[in-house]
Amino acid sequence: MSLKTLYDKIWDLHKVTELPGGSTQLFIGLHLIHEVTSPQAFAGLEERNLKVHSPERTIATVDHIVPTTDQVRPLEDPLAEQMLQTLESNCKKHLIKFFKIGSGNQGIVHVIAPEQGLTQPGMTIACGDSHTSTHGAFGAIAFGIGTSQVRDVLASQTLPMKKLKVRRLWFDGHLKKGVFAKDLILHVIKKLGVKGGVGYAYEFAGPAIEALSMEERMTICNMAIEGGARCGYINPDQTTFNYLKGRKYAPKGKNWEAAILWWKSLRSDLNAKYDDEKKFDACSIEPTVTWGITPGQAISVNEIIPEKESLDPNDQLLADEAYKYMKLEPGQSIEGLPIDVCFIGSCTNGRLSDLQTASEVAKGRRVAKGIKAFVVPGSEKVAQEAEEQGLDIIFKAAGFEWRKPGCSMCLAMNPDKLEKDQISASSSNRNFKGRQGSSKGRTLLMSPAMVAAAAVTGSVIDVRKLLS
Repeated sequence: MSLKTLYDKIWDLHKVTELPGGSTQLFIGLHLIHEVTSPQAFAGLEERNLKVHSPERTIATVDHIVPTTDQVRPLEDPLAEQMLQTLESNCKKHLIKFFKIGSGNQGIVHVIAPEQGLTQPGMTIACGDSHTSTHGAFGAIAFGIGTSQVRDVLASQTLPMKKLKVRRLWFDGHLKKGVFAKDLILHVIKKLGVKGGVGYAYEFAGPAIEALSMEERMTICNMAIEGGARCGYINPDQTTFNYLKGRKYAPKGKNWEAAILWWKSLRSDLNAKYDDEKKFDACSIEPTVTWGITPGQAISVNEIIPEKESLDPNDQLLADEAYKYMKLEPGQSIEGLPIDVCFIGSCTNGRLSDLQTASEVAKGRRVAKGIKAFVVPGSEKVAQEAEEQGLDIIFKAAGFEWRKPGCSMCLAMNPDKLEKDQISASSSNRNFKGRQGSSKGRTLLMSPAMVAAAAVTGSVIDVRKLLS
């Protein structure tokens, strides 16, 4: 088993007791909730006449069901309005801080917690959303949980879990110009598979990781779950501290200096023992695009869709399914594939730097004829900062729609949906069948810059051809 890793240290610090069967009762330092997985959890408390154990450690926002065009209340969708009202009333009853629409703090749960300074190194974090792994970018251990577990954390501020093995993913070199964090994590999932991380926590490390910004690190940890890992994390460093300093809920004054000393002590030791290690050359990674129906079915933009025979025997049946669903042929180039819809946003790539890189591609160009392209900031704060920099003007001048914050077409639990068998170039995290709102809709995952490039050319293209 692993020893002296950040994962081991945080696990031991939050251990309440050992349980029969090999599980550990783990204290949860921060519990994030939203409107979709919390109603049944709160109902479970009511049935048992229980209160929220630690409302001061619980933070709520609304993101999944909110429309990104008109957010005037009541919402047009009665079910969405009901879910929002239920969250509001539960937060009021249990004295939970709620970042509501129009507060300036609302947005996707995995965007707002870091930007508010709520996410910090050394924490255990839980949320009823699979992409909670995002918060591991700060040197935290963050888990997505189910609705019954949301209820249990609300009631006890603890969670029974079995300890994971730790795999270190080491990245030498640096990413080339026009290659982004999204390409890096898609490359990892392509190489190790969507089930390759089952039973593991992923520690991302090495020169290429250390060179990334915090927002890029969040992108990588966000999609660790897509590679089968229960969580992904990066050791905290000066980049982490610079990002957190001065944020609303970050430590202040003497507490800040003490916090940094403690956070540094949590880093995996130089002689830490890992259960497994994989090494990658970041310099060899190219802009990457998914062609199939899982994030692992991905290729570099200059590659062809693989022949079934070239794949692992365990992947060949799924490849047949993907060829048919995506209406693509083995040996076909992914570059040049026509696109119908271009979506920039999500908890994976809806932060300010994502919009900045996409705007550099869009600036001075026009969305191709017949393409629907829209940009959805990850939070009200991201939207405000982007508008202060004039990014909204750049996008609108290029023919993109500039929307209000929300999860949007990432999972289409709102009005933003694909129609029929449209093909979407998407900066989100999942390309499952029907993921973006149509049972026949087809999704290609790629970086925000690549989505912008697809929007202005009308097809998949290597973004490097458009970068100066």
